[in-house]
Amino acid sequence: MPVNLSIKAVPDTLAEKLRKRAAKNHRSLQGELITILEESLEGPRPLTVDESIRKLRQIEIRTASDSTEAIRGDRNSR
Repeated sequence: MPVNLSIKAVPDTLAEKLRKRAAKNHRSLQGELITILEESLEGPRPLTVDESIRKLRQIEIRTASDSTEAIRGDRNSR
């Protein structure tokens, strides 16, 4: 059975951003909030091939050795 939730004292600027996001996505305010909750609780979705390629290009990985260096650098930074 669905549960009713209430969020109190939402700052005006945040509420306005939420309204704009809902309008951009052609959803009601409630629909947008539910979508945000679902997405945040489900975790990140897998990247598409195009998204993966775009991200690799952003970090300038072109070869296998480039990716190895990036992984080692990330691992060593922890």
